[in-house]
Amino acid sequence: MKETEINDLPVYDSSQQRSMALSELLDAYKYRNAIFQLTRRDVVSRYKRSFLGIIWTMLNPLGMMIILAVVFSNIFNAGPTYAAYVLSGLIVWNFFSQTTNAIVNNLNAGMGLIRKIYVPQSVFGISAILTGLVNLLFALVPLFLVMLLTGVHFTWAILFTPISILLLALFSLGIGMILATLGVFFPDVIEMYQIVLIAWMYLTPVIYPISILPETTRFLITHFNPMFAFVQIFRAVTYDGRLPLPEEILPALIFSLLSIVVGWWFFSRKAGDFAYRV
Repeated sequence: MKETEINDLPVYDSSQQRSMALSELLDAYKYRNAIFQLTRRDVVSRYKRSFLGIIWTMLNPLGMMIILAVVFSNIFNAGPTYAAYVLSGLIVWNFFSQTTNAIVNNLNAGMGLIRKIYVPQSVFGISAILTGLVNLLFALVPLFLVMLLTGVHFTWAILFTPISILLLALFSLGIGMILATLGVFFPDVIEMYQIVLIAWMYLTPVIYPISILPETTRFLITHFNPMFAFVQIFRAVTYDGRLPLPEEILPALIFSLLSIVVGWWFFSRKAGDFAYRV
Protein backbone atom coordinates (compact mmCIF):
# COMPACT_ATOMS: atom_id res chain seq x y z
CA MET A 1 0.00 0.00 0.00
CA LYS A 2 1.33 3.42 -0.94
CA GLU A 3 2.14 5.98 1.73
CA THR A 4 -0.45 8.39 0.38
CA GLU A 5 -3.13 5.69 0.63
CA ILE A 6 -2.13 4.95 4.21
CA ASN A 7 -2.42 8.61 5.15
CA ASP A 8 -5.94 8.71 3.69
CA LEU A 9 -7.18 5.93 5.95
CA PRO A 10 -9.43 6.98 8.85
CA VAL A 11 -7.67 7.09 12.20
CA TYR A 12 -9.45 5.94 15.33
CA ASP A 13 -9.31 8.56 18.07
CA SER A 14 -10.90 7.56 21.37
CA SER A 15 -11.14 11.20 22.38
CA GLN A 16 -13.58 11.76 19.51
CA GLN A 17 -15.85 8.91 20.56
CA ARG A 18 -19.33 9.93 21.62
CA SER A 19 -20.49 9.07 25.09
CA MET A 20 -22.50 5.88 25.38
CA ALA A 21 -25.47 7.78 26.83
CA LEU A 22 -25.52 10.20 23.89
CA SER A 23 -25.09 7.39 21.36
CA GLU A 24 -28.00 5.49 22.92
CA LEU A 25 -30.15 8.62 22.78
CA LEU A 26 -29.33 9.32 19.13
CA ASP A 27 -29.89 5.68 18.19
CA ALA A 28 -33.24 5.68 19.97
CA TYR A 29 -34.25 8.69 17.88
CA LYS A 30 -33.12 6.95 14.68
CA TYR A 31 -35.24 3.95 15.64
CA ARG A 32 -38.29 6.05 16.53
CA ASN A 33 -40.37 4.09 14.04
CA ALA A 34 -39.48 0.89 15.93
CA ILE A 35 -40.62 2.58 19.15
CA PHE A 36 -43.92 3.47 17.49
CA GLN A 37 -44.41 -0.08 16.20
CA LEU A 38 -43.58 -1.63 19.59
CA THR A 39 -46.00 0.73 21.32
CA ARG A 40 -48.68 0.01 18.74
CA ARG A 41 -48.14 -3.74 19.15
CA ASP A 42 -48.42 -3.56 22.95
CA VAL A 43 -51.55 -1.39 22.88
CA VAL A 44 -53.29 -3.50 20.24
CA SER A 45 -52.38 -6.82 21.89
CA ARG A 46 -53.56 -5.54 25.26
CA TYR A 47 -57.03 -4.60 24.05
CA LYS A 48 -57.60 -6.81 21.01
CA ARG A 49 -57.73 -10.09 22.91
CA SER A 50 -59.46 -8.73 25.98
CA PHE A 51 -63.21 -9.25 26.26
CA LEU A 52 -63.69 -5.85 27.91
CA GLY A 53 -60.94 -4.19 25.88
CA ILE A 54 -60.38 -0.54 26.68
CA ILE A 55 -63.15 -0.63 29.28
CA TRP A 56 -60.95 -2.84 31.48
CA THR A 57 -58.36 -0.06 31.74
CA MET A 58 -61.10 2.12 33.19
CA LEU A 59 -62.73 -0.52 35.36
CA ASN A 60 -59.52 -1.74 36.96
CA PRO A 61 -58.65 1.42 38.96
CA LEU A 62 -62.36 2.14 39.42
CA GLY A 63 -62.95 -1.26 41.03
CA MET A 64 -59.93 -0.86 43.30
CA MET A 65 -61.13 2.61 44.24
CA ILE A 66 -64.56 1.29 45.26
CA ILE A 67 -62.98 -1.38 47.48
CA LEU A 68 -60.61 1.06 49.16
CA ALA A 69 -63.30 3.71 49.56
CA VAL A 70 -65.66 1.26 51.25
CA VAL A 71 -62.96 -0.11 53.56
CA PHE A 72 -61.13 3.07 54.52
CA SER A 73 -63.65 5.91 54.23
CA ASN A 74 -64.97 5.28 57.75
CA ILE A 75 -61.52 4.67 59.20
CA PHE A 76 -60.24 8.03 57.98
CA ASN A 77 -63.60 9.73 58.55
CA ALA A 78 -63.41 10.89 54.95
CA GLY A 79 -66.00 12.97 53.15
CA PRO A 80 -67.86 12.24 49.91
CA THR A 81 -64.86 13.24 47.79
CA TYR A 82 -62.66 10.50 49.27
CA ALA A 83 -63.31 8.27 46.23
CA ALA A 84 -61.81 10.89 43.90
CA TYR A 85 -58.90 11.34 46.31
CA VAL A 86 -58.09 7.62 46.24
CA LEU A 87 -58.53 7.25 42.49
CA SER A 88 -56.23 10.18 41.72
CA GLY A 89 -53.50 8.55 43.79
CA LEU A 90 -54.11 5.10 42.33
CA ILE A 91 -53.75 6.35 38.76
CA VAL A 92 -50.32 7.79 39.53
CA TRP A 93 -49.19 4.72 41.43
CA ASN A 94 -50.49 2.23 38.86
CA PHE A 95 -48.67 4.04 36.07
CA PHE A 96 -45.38 3.92 37.97
CA SER A 97 -45.60 0.29 39.10
CA GLN A 98 -46.89 -1.03 35.77
CA THR A 99 -44.43 0.83 33.55
CA THR A 100 -41.34 0.01 35.62
CA ASN A 101 -42.27 -3.68 35.50
CA ALA A 102 -43.11 -3.43 31.79
CA ILE A 103 -39.67 -2.01 30.97
CA VAL A 104 -38.08 -5.12 32.49
CA ASN A 105 -40.50 -7.46 30.70
CA ASN A 106 -40.11 -5.70 27.35
CA LEU A 107 -36.34 -5.89 27.52
CA ASN A 108 -36.41 -9.61 28.30
CA ALA A 109 -38.92 -10.25 25.52
CA GLY A 110 -36.81 -8.30 23.04
CA MET A 111 -33.59 -10.21 23.66
CA GLY A 112 -34.33 -12.63 20.83
CA LEU A 113 -34.49 -9.69 18.42
CA ILE A 114 -31.39 -8.03 19.88
CA ARG A 115 -29.31 -11.16 19.28
CA LYS A 116 -30.25 -11.17 15.56
CA ILE A 117 -30.07 -7.52 14.57
CA TYR A 118 -28.93 -4.30 16.15
CA VAL A 119 -31.68 -2.48 18.01
CA PRO A 120 -30.95 0.07 20.73
CA GLN A 121 -32.24 -1.55 23.90
CA SER A 122 -33.68 1.73 25.13
CA VAL A 123 -36.49 1.47 22.57
CA PHE A 124 -38.09 -1.26 24.70
CA GLY A 125 -38.13 0.99 27.75
CA ILE A 126 -39.45 4.00 25.86
CA SER A 127 -42.21 1.94 24.24
CA ALA A 128 -43.25 0.67 27.70
CA ILE A 129 -43.62 4.25 28.90
CA LEU A 130 -45.61 5.28 25.82
CA THR A 131 -47.91 2.28 26.26
CA GLY A 132 -48.38 3.27 29.89
CA LEU A 133 -49.28 6.81 28.82
CA VAL A 134 -52.00 5.47 26.52
CA ASN A 135 -53.41 3.41 29.39
CA LEU A 136 -53.22 6.41 31.70
CA LEU A 137 -55.25 8.53 29.28
CA PHE A 138 -58.03 5.95 29.37
CA ALA A 139 -57.77 5.79 33.18
CA LEU A 140 -58.41 9.54 33.38
CA VAL A 141 -61.96 8.98 32.11
CA PRO A 142 -63.27 7.29 35.29
CA LEU A 143 -61.34 9.81 37.41
CA PHE A 144 -63.12 12.75 35.78
CA LEU A 145 -66.42 10.90 36.04
CA VAL A 146 -65.92 10.25 39.76
CA MET A 147 -64.93 13.88 40.27
CA LEU A 148 -68.19 14.98 38.68
CA LEU A 149 -70.28 12.55 40.73
CA THR A 150 -68.63 13.46 44.04
CA GLY A 151 -68.73 17.20 43.54
CA VAL A 152 -65.04 17.88 42.93
CA HIS A 153 -64.86 21.06 40.88
CA PHE A 154 -62.88 21.33 37.67
CA THR A 155 -60.67 24.39 37.30
CA TRP A 156 -58.24 25.75 34.73
CA ALA A 157 -55.45 24.18 36.78
CA ILE A 158 -56.31 20.85 35.16
CA LEU A 159 -54.46 22.09 32.05
CA PHE A 160 -51.25 21.51 34.06
CA THR A 161 -52.00 17.77 34.13
CA PRO A 162 -49.74 16.93 31.12
CA ILE A 163 -46.76 18.50 32.93
CA SER A 164 -47.33 16.39 36.03
CA ILE A 165 -47.67 13.28 33.86
CA LEU A 166 -44.49 14.12 31.91
CA LEU A 167 -42.46 14.40 35.12
CA LEU A 168 -43.91 11.11 36.34
CA ALA A 169 -43.07 9.42 33.01
CA LEU A 170 -39.45 10.60 33.11
CA PHE A 171 -39.06 9.37 36.67
CA SER A 172 -40.62 6.00 35.82
CA LEU A 173 -38.42 5.57 32.75
CA GLY A 174 -35.28 6.25 34.77
CA ILE A 175 -36.22 3.86 37.57
CA GLY A 176 -37.30 1.22 35.06
CA MET A 177 -33.98 1.42 33.20
CA ILE A 178 -32.01 1.08 36.44
CA LEU A 179 -34.18 -1.86 37.46
CA ALA A 180 -33.90 -3.54 34.04
CA THR A 181 -30.11 -3.19 34.08
CA LEU A 182 -29.78 -4.64 37.57
CA GLY A 183 -32.21 -7.41 36.65
CA VAL A 184 -30.00 -8.55 33.77
CA PHE A 185 -27.03 -9.11 36.07
CA PHE A 186 -28.92 -9.98 39.28
CA PRO A 187 -32.29 -11.64 38.44
CA ASP A 188 -33.32 -11.75 42.10
CA VAL A 189 -33.59 -7.97 42.04
CA ILE A 190 -36.84 -8.24 40.08
CA GLU A 191 -38.43 -10.46 42.72
CA MET A 192 -37.24 -8.18 45.49
CA TYR A 193 -38.68 -5.19 43.65
CA GLN A 194 -42.19 -6.63 43.88
CA ILE A 195 -41.88 -6.63 47.67
CA VAL A 196 -40.43 -3.12 47.62
CA LEU A 197 -43.40 -1.94 45.54
CA ILE A 198 -45.88 -3.12 48.17
CA ALA A 199 -44.02 -1.36 50.96
CA TRP A 200 -43.50 1.73 48.79
CA MET A 201 -47.20 2.05 48.06
CA TYR A 202 -48.14 2.03 51.74
CA LEU A 203 -45.42 4.59 52.42
CA THR A 204 -47.04 6.85 49.82
CA PRO A 205 -50.29 8.69 50.67
CA VAL A 206 -52.34 6.95 48.01
CA ILE A 207 -55.20 5.76 50.22
CA TYR A 208 -54.69 7.91 53.30
CA PRO A 209 -54.20 11.64 53.87
CA ILE A 210 -50.68 12.66 54.83
CA SER A 211 -52.11 14.72 57.70
CA ILE A 212 -52.93 11.63 59.82
CA LEU A 213 -49.26 10.63 60.13
CA PRO A 214 -47.00 11.64 63.03
CA GLU A 215 -44.86 14.67 62.34
CA THR A 216 -41.60 12.71 62.09
CA THR A 217 -43.06 10.15 59.68
CA ARG A 218 -44.67 12.92 57.66
CA PHE A 219 -41.32 14.70 57.33
CA LEU A 220 -39.58 11.55 56.10
CA ILE A 221 -42.27 10.77 53.51
CA THR A 222 -42.59 14.30 52.17
CA HIS A 223 -38.82 14.78 51.84
CA PHE A 224 -37.46 11.33 50.96
CA ASN A 225 -40.26 9.52 49.12
CA PRO A 226 -40.15 10.57 45.45
CA MET A 227 -43.62 9.20 44.71
CA PHE A 228 -45.15 11.58 47.23
CA ALA A 229 -44.03 14.49 45.04
CA PHE A 230 -45.67 13.06 41.91
CA VAL A 231 -48.90 12.13 43.67
CA GLN A 232 -48.95 15.59 45.24
CA ILE A 233 -48.69 17.61 42.02
CA PHE A 234 -51.15 15.34 40.17
CA ARG A 235 -53.70 15.69 42.96
CA ALA A 236 -53.15 19.43 43.11
CA VAL A 237 -54.36 19.97 39.55
CA THR A 238 -57.14 17.37 39.58
CA TYR A 239 -58.50 16.79 43.09
CA ASP A 240 -57.57 20.17 44.66
CA GLY A 241 -58.22 22.20 41.52
CA ARG A 242 -55.16 24.42 41.92
CA LEU A 243 -51.74 24.86 40.38
CA PRO A 244 -48.94 23.15 42.30
CA LEU A 245 -46.86 25.43 44.48
CA PRO A 246 -43.20 25.97 43.54
CA GLU A 247 -42.12 23.96 46.59
CA GLU A 248 -44.28 21.09 45.31
CA ILE A 249 -43.05 21.23 41.71
CA LEU A 250 -39.35 21.50 42.55
CA PRO A 251 -38.99 18.07 44.26
CA ALA A 252 -40.87 16.36 41.42
CA LEU A 253 -38.65 18.11 38.87
CA ILE A 254 -35.45 17.18 40.71
CA PHE A 255 -36.48 13.54 41.21
CA SER A 256 -37.54 13.14 37.58
CA LEU A 257 -34.36 14.68 36.13
CA LEU A 258 -32.11 12.79 38.54
CA SER A 259 -33.87 9.52 37.75
CA ILE A 260 -33.76 9.83 33.96
CA VAL A 261 -30.14 11.07 33.85
CA VAL A 262 -28.79 8.39 36.19
CA GLY A 263 -31.02 5.68 34.73
CA TRP A 264 -30.14 6.49 31.10
CA TRP A 265 -26.41 6.71 31.89
CA PHE A 266 -26.38 3.44 33.84
CA PHE A 267 -28.48 1.61 31.24
CA SER A 268 -26.43 2.80 28.26
CA ARG A 269 -23.13 1.80 29.91
CA LYS A 270 -24.29 -1.78 30.40
CA ALA A 271 -26.55 -2.23 27.36
CA GLY A 272 -23.79 -3.78 25.27
CA ASP A 273 -23.54 -6.73 27.66
CA PHE A 274 -27.27 -7.55 27.84
CA ALA A 275 -27.33 -10.03 24.95
CA TYR A 276 -24.62 -12.10 26.62
CA ARG A 277 -26.30 -12.15 30.01
CA VAL A 278 -29.95 -12.94 29.28
